[in-house]
Amino acid sequence: MLSLPLVILTEPLDLFPPQSRASDAAADALHQMARRSVPLVFASRGTRTQLELIRRRMDNQHPFITENGGGLFIPEGHFRARPEGAETIRHYHQVSFARPYAKACAALEEMAKEAGVEVVGFHQMSAREIAENSGLPPRFAEAARLREYDEPFFFVGEEQESSRKLAEAAKADGWRVTRGRRFWHFSGGADLAAAVRRLMEAYRAARHARVRSVAIGSSIHDLPLLAAAGRAVVLPAPGGAFDEDLLERLPAARRAPAPGVEGWSAAVLAALGADS
Repeated sequence: MLSLPLVILTEPLDLFPPQSRASDAAADALHQMARRSVPLVFASRGTRTQLELIRRRMDNQHPFITENGGGLFIPEGHFRARPEGAETIRHYHQVSFARPYAKACAALEEMAKEAGVEVVGFHQMSAREIAENSGLPPRFAEAARLREYDEPFFFVGEEQESSRKLAEAAKADGWRVTRGRRFWHFSGGADLAAAVRRLMEAYRAARHARVRSVAIGSSIHDLPLLAAAGRAVVLPAPGGAFDEDLLERLPAARRAPAPGVEGWSAAVLAALGADS
């Protein structure tokens, strides 16, 4: 049961990269969250296996959201009741919002052929090729291949016209094509906002009280997460500049005082202080 009516949501892949340990800059914030039993929820573009690697390293035992809102995973026993519509997979209650990965891969190939464009998806790459294209370390690249909902891919040749054609073909059958940080993504039904709402409903039901959510992010790619939370905090880029497009879309967002983990930690401590 929560001791404070607060949940922190963030994308861990940008702040706690797989090749390093959580920095000293985050230690105080993480300690204060643990002391007050405030959940740190990872809401990520990453796969379940990728997030499990980070969660083990940080001793994080809270729910998490994978593949841009494809799935919500709640550890068994975290709440007294299993969430409505959830399946029990291994030691998780899994709520799926997107169509299965195998269907996404098949549909991507079909839609690309229909649109007359050429694409290469993760299911066609080895872990080594993913590592070379993404900059991920080998173990984390292998974890990126273990997907359940969303297919990252790139276009062979010109992107702008190809992406338009593919998006039009995909939309007709309920699929979506989006631009990510490094790759394009193909999915059907992934909904980060819906996953956040479902999780917050579970926390409120468990506490029998209002529970606030604070999301922390830095770029336009974090917009769905930041918009879904009760409060948004935007981190500046390493040079100190903020993503103006993101701020324009989130006029009520708060600005963190520093980039990266230092700014994230300051935002967490500020949120904790507001609830003291």
